[in-house]
Amino acid sequence: MRLPVRFFCAASLSCLLLAGVASPVVAWASDSAAAPAAVTPPAAAPAVNMRHGVPDSFADLAARLLPAVVNVSTTQTVKSGSTDDEDDEDGDDQLPQMPNFPQGSPFEKFFHDFMNRQSSPDAPPRRMQALGSGFIIDASGYIVTNNHVIRHADKVTVTLQDNTVLTAKQIGHDDRTDLALLKVESKKPLPFVHFGDSDKRRVGDWVLAIGNPFGLSGTVTAGIISSRGRNIDQGPYDDFIQTDAPINKGNSGGPLFDMDGNVIGVNTAIYSPSGGSVGIGFSIPANEAQGIIDQLRKTGKVSRGWLGVRIQNVTEEIAEGLNLTPARGALVAGVEKDGPAAKAKLQTGDVIQTLNGVAIEGKALPRLSAQLPVGTVAHLGVWRHGKVLDLPVTIAALPEAAAEPEKKEAPAAKNAKDVSFAALGFSAGQLDDAARQKYNLPASQKGVLITSVKDGGLASDRGLKEGDVVTEVQQAEVSTPADLKKRIEAAQKAKKKSVLLLVHDADGLRWVPFPLNGDDAQ
Repeated sequence: MRLPVRFFCAASLSCLLLAGVASPVVAWASDSAAAPAAVTPPAAAPAVNMRHGVPDSFADLAARLLPAVVNVSTTQTVKSGSTDDEDDEDGDDQLPQMPNFPQGSPFEKFFHDFMNRQSSPDAPPRRMQALGSGFIIDASGYIVTNNHVIRHADKVTVTLQDNTVLTAKQIGHDDRTDLALLKVESKKPLPFVHFGDSDKRRVGDWVLAIGNPFGLSGTVTAGIISSRGRNIDQGPYDDFIQTDAPINKGNSGGPLFDMDGNVIGVNTAIYSPSGGSVGIGFSIPANEAQGIIDQLRKTGKVSRGWLGVRIQNVTEEIAEGLNLTPARGALVAGVEKDGPAAKAKLQTGDVIQTLNGVAIEGKALPRLSAQLPVGTVAHLGVWRHGKVLDLPVTIAALPEAAAEPEKKEAPAAKNAKDVSFAALGFSAGQLDDAARQKYNLPASQKGVLITSVKDGGLASDRGLKEGDVVTEVQQAEVSTPADLKKRIEAAQKAKKKSVLLLVHDADGLRWVPFPLNGDDAQ
């Protein structure tokens, strides 16, 4: 689900759109600062004076931390007329918009010609600059920032608090958590800060953000932790700290400090109608970031634990369809062939309720399993048809993403015997060779083909599309439209409030609940 907001990359003083639609905005944060004398280690740092729970001043703490926060500046050569999808995803067009001039005005012609030259494929490449933030974690010059700040950069420079400019080398980056590690060479030891234990920080605790908003380096803002464990649908490992400390474009990659001067988060995104702060910012927790950064420092890449299952949250509708009480856990929508879960005999329709004895929710499972060391044995508490099983599974390394095969044009599928499920808002037909070719489905794909979806119907509301395939109903396989009809009618006769369909779409398998409010029209 997309939030009614936009994400802006802090890689440029003009914001770059990352995701979402118009209206309020979630923006990627960024900042900068510098580094003269060494930062006092947290253990020896004086505490912030508090009066009635409110700090007297942040001045001493800010003065101590500012030297370790840096400005990250990148340059990139962009070919004019480029239509790179990834760059388009990042943001709005970087060219200036054409001003409004009276029709026929000489200025109108001048700017029209200028814009056409800039967008022409024959136009010379343009140099673009982006600004962000970072912080030094080692006296030898290791610097943490966001991946979206330095992505695609030809050159990265770091400006310290004393205005010293150093060229940075990229050590490694992690797309999934949007973290990156840089290295600069300095003739003298650099001031640095330490990661703290983000799990110990509670909602309501004071925090300090330092960075480079809108290119204004060394900016200090304060606020509190507003919430924990935020999922903003930016990846499988979302677990953001939300803060009302003002964070703006340019703060990306900057640190979020606790009152002891420890880094408890990496400022990454904001929710905003305009790209500026409205008091809703998001930071990657230090306990997640530190493990990623340690791996990048050692190997330049990140290795994650992998179970080999596709999961979704257990909603009330899904729980009712499974006769599961209460509604909690991670519902297995698919099991990767020859993966760890397959070897441990997990099945589609299982509900993973615990990981190593700790209760989990669906969206937390990818993040928690990714943190497990490769080769270790994890114990899954699995609910299956009313019974709870303890299944040991050996954690494997997350495979690299495979390149998508090219789609081929195919003749239209012929489904003369389509069956209408009007109450559910779709029609279904036989999955034959012509349909497999048309919808780019493998020869091994089984199930019932969705041949049409009614606009505004239940199926449309639940994201079903023509070309999707229903493989199971109520955890029983279906191979023909007649099978599908029979299973749905059986659920109706059993007076089920909803029926569960396992659907294969472009993203893989997922369970889709449908309410049963009356008979299907045939």
